[in-house]
Amino acid sequence: MSENATPIKAKTPTAAEVALIKKFLNDTTLFLGPDPEIMQNHDLMPRSAYEDDCIAKVSDARTVAKIRDRIQAGCDEGFEMVEQMGAAPGAKWGDLITGVYSAAGDLAIASSGGVLVFSALVHHPIKFIIKNWVNDPSVGVREGDGFIHNDSRYGNIHNTDQSMIVPIFHEGQIVCWVACTVHEGENGAIEPGGMPSMAESPSDEGLKMCPFRVVENYQIKRDILTFLQNSVREPKLQYEDMKVKLFACLRIKQRIEETLRTDGPESLVSTLRLSMENVRTEVKRRISEWPDMTVRTYIIQDSTLRENCVVKINCQLTKTGDRLIFDFRGSAPEFTNRATNTILAGLKGMLSQVFLCYVWPDLPRSQAAFAPIEVITDPHSIVNSSYDAPNSQSLMSIFTGFTAGQHAVAKFLYSCPEKYTKVHAPTFNMINTFIWGGVSQHGELLGNLCADLNGMGGGARSDMDGEHALAPIFATMADIGEQEINEEDVPFLQLVSKKMTMDAIAPGKYRGGQGYTMIASTKDSEQWGFMTVCQGAKIPPIQGLFGGYACGTYPLCKIKGVDAYEVLIDEPHKFKHSIAELMNERPFEDATYTTHHMGMGFEISKRGELFMISQGAGAGYGDLLERDPAAVIRDIEEGLMSQGVAARLYKVKFDPETLVIDPVETKALRDAERKARIARGVPYKDFVKTWNKPKPPAHLQYFGCWGDDAGTLYVGSPDITRDASKPKPNYMRNPKDVRIDELEARLAQLGALLEDKT
Repeated sequence: MSENATPIKAKTPTAAEVALIKKFLNDTTLFLGPDPEIMQNHDLMPRSAYEDDCIAKVSDARTVAKIRDRIQAGCDEGFEMVEQMGAAPGAKWGDLITGVYSAAGDLAIASSGGVLVFSALVHHPIKFIIKNWVNDPSVGVREGDGFIHNDSRYGNIHNTDQSMIVPIFHEGQIVCWVACTVHEGENGAIEPGGMPSMAESPSDEGLKMCPFRVVENYQIKRDILTFLQNSVREPKLQYEDMKVKLFACLRIKQRIEETLRTDGPESLVSTLRLSMENVRTEVKRRISEWPDMTVRTYIIQDSTLRENCVVKINCQLTKTGDRLIFDFRGSAPEFTNRATNTILAGLKGMLSQVFLCYVWPDLPRSQAAFAPIEVITDPHSIVNSSYDAPNSQSLMSIFTGFTAGQHAVAKFLYSCPEKYTKVHAPTFNMINTFIWGGVSQHGELLGNLCADLNGMGGGARSDMDGEHALAPIFATMADIGEQEINEEDVPFLQLVSKKMTMDAIAPGKYRGGQGYTMIASTKDSEQWGFMTVCQGAKIPPIQGLFGGYACGTYPLCKIKGVDAYEVLIDEPHKFKHSIAELMNERPFEDATYTTHHMGMGFEISKRGELFMISQGAGAGYGDLLERDPAAVIRDIEEGLMSQGVAARLYKVKFDPETLVIDPVETKALRDAERKARIARGVPYKDFVKTWNKPKPPAHLQYFGCWGDDAGTLYVGSPDITRDASKPKPNYMRNPKDVRIDELEARLAQLGALLEDKT
C-alpha cells in the first residue's frame, strides 16, 4: 500500500491556536454584509447580568411607570422637533419615528406618533453596530458618536428612509441607544424621489448606507457629509435633515440623562427591560385567549410596476396555545430584477403594525409586541428576498403582506370574547400619489413625493363605516400635507386636490372610507416630471370582510397635448373636476387621453398636461343587504355614491327627486335578492368542480402557488413551476424589449401580406 494511502492522525489545535485562527479570520473578513443571525431574529435579546441586577434593585410598578412616561414624553418631544423643523416632505407630515433602545439594541419605547415599522426595524442596525463596531479598533463606539444608516438589508423598509443612531453612555458604559428615522425621499437613485420602480438591481437604488459613524463629539463630520451630499440630487435636504435627526436624538438624550441624575442607571435599565418583558408576556397571554384554529387568505398584486401580472401573497395564520404563526409560504418568488421585493425584516415590521395599531393599540409601542409571534416564508420569495434583489419598492409587498395579516387576524378577533379594539376590515394599502422630480421654478434640482399617500381610506368596522382618507396603514398619526405650501417649492399645481371620488367605494353593511382624486399639472418648469409607484388598476389590493367588498380599481389617467392653464383662462367651462368627466367627455379636442396601470416610471411632463390618480377606499364589512337604507341615502346626499349604483348594490327603493325611502318596496327587493341568492347557490362539492382549475390560466402571467400546494410555485406560466424550497433567480424581460418584439412581429406580418399581394 502506498504511504499516501495511510491515514494521518490530525493534531488537535490548542486553545491558543484556535484563538489565533479566530483572530486571523476576524481580521481578514472581506466584507461585513448584512448579518443573517441579526436580520432573521425579531425577538428580544436575553437578559444581561447587569439587567438582572438592576431589576433586583428597582422593579416596583410605580417607578417603572414614572420613568417610562418621562422617556415616552422625550420621544414625543423629539418627534415633534423633526416634524416642525425637517426639510423632507415626509418629515413635515409625520412620516418618521423616534425611539429608545436597550443597551443590547431592542426597542423599548417609541414615540406615540409616526411610522412604527421604522422603530420595529432599527434594532437590526444597532445590533450590527454592537456586534461589529464596538470592539473594532478602527471604528469603536464612543460618547458623542452618531451613526447613519438607510440600507434595508441591514434593517429598514427601503433606501429612502434614513436613520440617525446615537449611543447613550453613563460612567463610560452604554446604557441605551436613541434613534430617529425619517422618510427622506431623494437618495441618488436611478429615478428622482428615492423609490425607483425602474431599479433592476440594488446598484440602481442610490445610497446604500450600512451603519457607519457620521457624528463625532456630537458634530456631523464634514467630509462624510460632503460625500453624502455629493451622492444625492438634494444636498440641502441631506444636510438639513441629518442635523434635525441628530438634534432630536440629543433632546431625547437630555431627557434620559435627567432620569439618570434623578433615579439612577439601575432605574433606567430596569424600566427599559421590564417595559419590554411585560409587553411580551401580555401578548402571549392575549394570544392564548384566541381560539385555536387556522385561517387562510391571500392578496393579489397586479403588477411589478413595470408590467401587468398576477402576483400572489399567500398567508396562513395558525394559533395554538400561546403560539401565533404567520405562514407566507407559497407567495410569489422574488423578482430578481424588479424592485417590488421586501426583505423578511420589512414584512415583520409591517405585521407588527397590524397589532400595535389595529389589534392592541393600548399596548406600549415597542418591539416586544411582535417578539413572540412567528413568521415562516420561502427563501428568495417576494416577502423574503435575497440581498441581490432590489427592494426600493418593498412597499408593494409589505403593504399587501400587511393586508393579508390584517384580514386573517380579524377572523380571530371576531371569535375572541375580550377585544381591545373593534374588528376592522382592511384599510386601503397602496401609496396612491405622485413622486416628482426635476428642476424647480427656483432653479433647484429636487426629487420627492406628495403627502397624498397618507390619505388611505379606512376600513369599515364592526359597527360603523370606515373613515374617509383617514391615515396610511404605516402611520396612524400622520398628515396629508398642505398642497398650497408645497407649491411654493415645486413647479406644479394640484388643479384638483382632495376631492372625493364618486362610486369609488367598498360596499358592505358598513362601507369603507373613501379616497380622493388628485389632478396634477406642471406649470413653471420645462424639466419636471412625475412617476407613480402603486398597484391596483386591474385587481383590488385588499379584500372585504364578512360579506363586505373590496374597493374598486384605480388606473392612472393622463391627458396630453393640452395646456390646462390656457383652457382655464380662455374656456374655463371645458375644465372638469373629476377624472370620470374628463376621460368620458374628452372636452379638449386635440388632446390625447390614455389610461395606464398604476406603476409609471419617471416621465417628463409639459406645461398644462394632466396626470390624474385616485386614492383608494378601505374595505367593506358585512352583508350589503343589511345596510341601513338611511345610510345609503346619506352616501348619495354626500356625493359618495350615484343613485344608480346605490339602488343596484343595496336594493333600496327611493324617490329619485326627494330621496325619500320606500320601506315596503325596499324590504321586498331585499327579500327577492336573498331568494335569488339561494337559487343561484349550488352545493359546495358541485361549486368546487366548476371553480377549481388544475393550473393558472395560460393567458395570465401568474406567480405563486395555486390551490393548496404551497410547495409548488408557478413562475409566469402554467408550464413553468419550481420547488419553493429550491429558489432560483426570476428575471423579467425589459418591457421595451417585449414591445420591440411585438412591433417586429407585426412588421413581419405586414411584410408577409405585402409579399403575398405582389
